Amino acid sequence: MLRRGRPGLIGMAARTAVVAGTATAVSGGMRSRQANKANQAAEAQAWEAQQQQAAMDAAAAQAVANAQPAAPAPAPAAPAGGGSDLMAELTQLATLHSQGILSDSEFAAAKAKLLA
Repeated sequence: MLRRGRPGLIGMAARTAVVAGTATAVSGGMRSRQANKANQAAEAQAWEAQQQQAAMDAAAAQAVANAQPAAPAPAPAAPAGGGSDLMAELTQLATLHSQGILSDSEFAAAKAKLLA
C-alpha cells in the first residue's frame, strides 16, 4: 500500500534532521574558512611588522656605525677652561655613553682629555 500526500511524522523529522545537519556543516565550513583567513591575515601582519623591525634595526645599526667615528672627534677640540662648554661636552659624552655609543674605556679617555 502506497501512501500519497504529505509525509508522515517520521519523514518530516528525517527531512528536518537532514536540513539541520546540512546547515551545521555549511556554517562550520564557513567558520573554519573565516578563521583561516583571519589567521593568515594575522600572520601576514606579523611578518610585515617583523620586516619593518629588521629594517629599523639595520638603520639604527648603520646610524650608530656612522655616528661612532664622529663622536670622539668633538671631545679633543673643546677648550679646557670653557666653563659651560666643558659641562656641555661632559653632558654630551655622558649621553653617548648611556646610549651605548661609547664604551667605558672610550668614555673614560674622552673625559680625561676634557678635564686635563
